[in-house]
Amino acid sequence: MGNRYYSLDVFRGATVALMILVNNPGSWSHIFGPLKHAPWHGVTPTDLVFPFFLFAVGNAMAFVMPRFEAAGPIEFWKKVIKRTLLIFGIGVLLHWSPFVKWDGAELVGKSWENVRILGVLQRIALCYFFASVIVFYGKTKGAYIIGMSILLLYWFACYALGTEGDPYSLQGWFGNPIDIDILGVNHIYKGEGVPFDPEGFMSTPAAIVQVIFGFLVGQYIQLKGKNTDMLSGLFVAGIVLTATGYCWDLVFPINKKIWTSSYTIYTTGLAILTIGVMIYAIEFKGAKGAWSRFFDVFGKNPLFIFVLSGFLPRLASLLRWVESTDADGTKHYTSFLSWFYTYLCKPIAEDPRVGSLVYALCMIAFYWLIVYLLDKKKIYIKV
Repeated sequence: MGNRYYSLDVFRGATVALMILVNNPGSWSHIFGPLKHAPWHGVTPTDLVFPFFLFAVGNAMAFVMPRFEAAGPIEFWKKVIKRTLLIFGIGVLLHWSPFVKWDGAELVGKSWENVRILGVLQRIALCYFFASVIVFYGKTKGAYIIGMSILLLYWFACYALGTEGDPYSLQGWFGNPIDIDILGVNHIYKGEGVPFDPEGFMSTPAAIVQVIFGFLVGQYIQLKGKNTDMLSGLFVAGIVLTATGYCWDLVFPINKKIWTSSYTIYTTGLAILTIGVMIYAIEFKGAKGAWSRFFDVFGKNPLFIFVLSGFLPRLASLLRWVESTDADGTKHYTSFLSWFYTYLCKPIAEDPRVGSLVYALCMIAFYWLIVYLLDKKKIYIKV
């Protein structure tokens, strides 16, 4: 712990802040291109946020795994299972929240029948669990071998079990029918226009490897210490993995929504390069300041503030009032956040994307204030 890296905390906090930014636009119909996910194959800056966070989960694991190993298997299983169930359960409850909805002029209970079971938090929980087990029992060498085997086996499964001639498309990917059979259509995400869950069970294996790679890099940074050899190793590994992922894309397309193996390798390479730059700037050059403190506080309560950023808008939508009434008596309602976007953010520019972005930045500022105050009071909510 004498080699604790402030830059890793800043990296984790920055990924949380960006997750909140891309998930809270003023309008989903008006978003700048870099803040959208790629339609299918390919990567936008937004597609880097989730894998970077999973990579950061692995970094943190490198610091706590020695304590798990010292405590023994029983304590390891107790802590890992408890944390996995907590994160997964919170994710499900977040989708179900706020448990009531408006049906005309009255509030009615929100039925479990159509609640999405999987999601971002649920994937974090599953990846954390399986990566922890693989690292605990496989150690460094075993975790690397298992991780690479998973990526190759997933590639084989996508190619061999997918639709012949089109195995990597939404319609041809082998995992979707299996996810639907396991979860049921009612509990599947439908944002693609058809039942398809981008955080489904069958696309999770390669995401688990993202955490394993994060662990391996975190362990490497600790063991090598703060020196130029460590930094050079990071940049070489980052360049090699980024190039490898880019080349693999030629035969196994980089795709976040089915989390392809090439996507894992490519985004891991970019994450390593990003961490390398941060370590150089912060640890070697001392480039700390307001910018690093801004992200740092997000990293001290990461899951809490992410959950809050998903829950508060849902809760706020229940507190509505009549905005206008048609001649036939039909009432149109608004809520505080909707009013804030419509009347304060949207008029800022003719381009509606600007107002949508301003709203998202205001949300970032609001949630930053919360984590800043928590940090000032030394309140850290662990999950």
